[in-house]
Amino acid sequence: MLLDVSGIETFYGASQALFGVDLTVAEGEVVALMGRNGMGKTTTIRSICRLNPPRKGRIAFDGRDTAGLRAFRVARLGIGLVPEGRRCFPNLTVRENLVAAARPGQWTLARIETLFPRLAERRDQFASTLSGGEQQMLAIGRALMTNPRLLILDEATEGLAPVIRHDIWASIRTLKAEGQSILVVDKTMAELLPVADRCTIIEKGRTAWSGIPAALTDDIRDRLLGV
Repeated sequence: MLLDVSGIETFYGASQALFGVDLTVAEGEVVALMGRNGMGKTTTIRSICRLNPPRKGRIAFDGRDTAGLRAFRVARLGIGLVPEGRRCFPNLTVRENLVAAARPGQWTLARIETLFPRLAERRDQFASTLSGGEQQMLAIGRALMTNPRLLILDEATEGLAPVIRHDIWASIRTLKAEGQSILVVDKTMAELLPVADRCTIIEKGRTAWSGIPAALTDDIRDRLLGV
């Protein structure tokens, strides 16, 4: 198993946010992390990346326990994060954003620009001048330039125009076809479920359901994902 999260409990100060999350991602698998707002999806991702390390439970990446590792060490193990809100470097150009954290591997500047032609067109623009959708493409490209074994997308298409969402999902399908392991959070189930191999739903900081998309019945959706 590439990523194995078992029984993690995570806190913000004295306030507990996760009460027992279990999650796995196999090599070459796309896993959808789902749940209503405020249920712990982003905290789970922050725990995996050790931006907010869990106090209990275990997280292993490619069989290695990540306990005690700093966040940048976890990234170097092969985890590429596209955070919620994108967080591109506004005063760097598109090209500078892409090469800032680049590591050797199959993902090069040329390959990113093939995946996202808009970035090639805007190579010399500052990131602050890009649209929200273009910044999301840039954030994905920046993560891929680290040549990760696992790509994590937190709110992959939130707030983006339909045409941009279409382009983002097309890129995710391309990555899946190439065998990229992906953990993705998104609310648009019409696009999310067809690309996912498995789903994990979090409710109130706990894993409430895991299974293949075909097993996600209307009853489960209403009970765990409904408003």
